[in-house]
Amino acid sequence: MSVCALIGASDFNAEQFALMDEAGEFDYVIAVDGGLRSLEEVGRKADLAMGDFDSYGSVPHGLRTVQFSCEKDESDMELALLRAKKLKFTDVVVFGGLGGRLDHTLANISLFAHFSEEGINVCAVGERELLVFLTGPDVFESPAREEGTVSVFALNDKVKGVFERGLQWELDDVELTNRTSLGLSNAFKGEAVMIGVEEGTIVIFYPLD
Repeated sequence: MSVCALIGASDFNAEQFALMDEAGEFDYVIAVDGGLRSLEEVGRKADLAMGDFDSYGSVPHGLRTVQFSCEKDESDMELALLRAKKLKFTDVVVFGGLGGRLDHTLANISLFAHFSEEGINVCAVGERELLVFLTGPDVFESPAREEGTVSVFALNDKVKGVFERGLQWELDDVELTNRTSLGLSNAFKGEAVMIGVEEGTIVIFYPLD
């Protein structure tokens, strides 16, 4: 497993980033435009900075940089994901990709689903939750928890074979669509959790606290 961290310009969970970074979980760190500012604030140097740097405010110096025109079809986050894929990373953890502007968040969720479907294990760290993207057939497992809620949503018109075990309301071989609230706010009950999908892509909202 090789893990690339992408640091976007939105809300940055510095505490969670520090925990994972100090544990040596990141093989490579890419600052995505204004995400470079977040890294500077915690004293972490990026391996690469990418973007048109309109959010950062200037072209950075003193590190490897790839600059793009502001007039482009892809967002800076999409270009960073493409670079991570080109570098053959199997896992991508995104910080600063949620919160802030809602249109950016929605665009990023769509991108994370797409790259999950391209065979990359993608998760996004928010202020209070971890978003895990699963493309079937795949399974997410977590240890037992007594409190908290977890939500699961379809990111395609139809996803098949969804199951949730170890939660208060269990699902077994259910078909979900992206036009329903089914999957919202399930509850932990002190058991190990398994969430899976056979066909299609889902996103799991998993609490960090």
